[in-house]
Amino acid sequence: MLITASALDVWKRQIHDGLWVVFGIAAVVLIFFEPDIEEISVRLLISLIIAPIAVILWRIGMFGGADSFCLIVLAALAPQLTLAENFVTPLTTLTNAALLSIVILAVNFTRNLIAILNHRDVFAGFDENRFRKMCAMFIGYRSTNPKYCFSIEKSDGAHKKLDFTIHHAEKTEFCKTKDTWVTPGIPFVIYIAAGFIAQLIFGDIVINAIATILQ
Repeated sequence: MLITASALDVWKRQIHDGLWVVFGIAAVVLIFFEPDIEEISVRLLISLIIAPIAVILWRIGMFGGADSFCLIVLAALAPQLTLAENFVTPLTTLTNAALLSIVILAVNFTRNLIAILNHRDVFAGFDENRFRKMCAMFIGYRSTNPKYCFSIEKSDGAHKKLDFTIHHAEKTEFCKTKDTWVTPGIPFVIYIAAGFIAQLIFGDIVINAIATILQ
């Protein structure tokens, strides 16, 4: 399910609701193959704590509806599943995904640093202080021909300004302006897939890191 959803989101930037229906039905059917239906039902109820949280994050625009449905169906298919001995919670896949999404900040900064070392003035035409420019280097990059990205700049008279406004994940249109600062619109379902893989191998990254520090 995660592989299919990730491939569709990268390819078409849209995932048909039928995918979640099919795997949602599969989750219900699999319950009846469990040796202890009562125990799995309790685990499902606990795991589905993620459902209202996912819906709220979707409605306020933090991520798309497909990401919300993915978390809910995944919780039903594999409630708190892990191959590690480390602790997991109903929110583990989401917190792992959020943590792994930070990787793009390092990618953006590296990309900008290489451009600057190659003597490219990535902030040409901007009237901004050094702090905001540094923030921009982590949040996005200057693209000559952006695709599936969101603009993080705006006009301010004769100069340009950086715009760090948080936009709605489903209502904001992709940037089509050339030679502009953008932030990449990477499908969050990819991070969900990565977060679930991390859950299988390591458990909850945040909680286990805290536990290791406190030992």
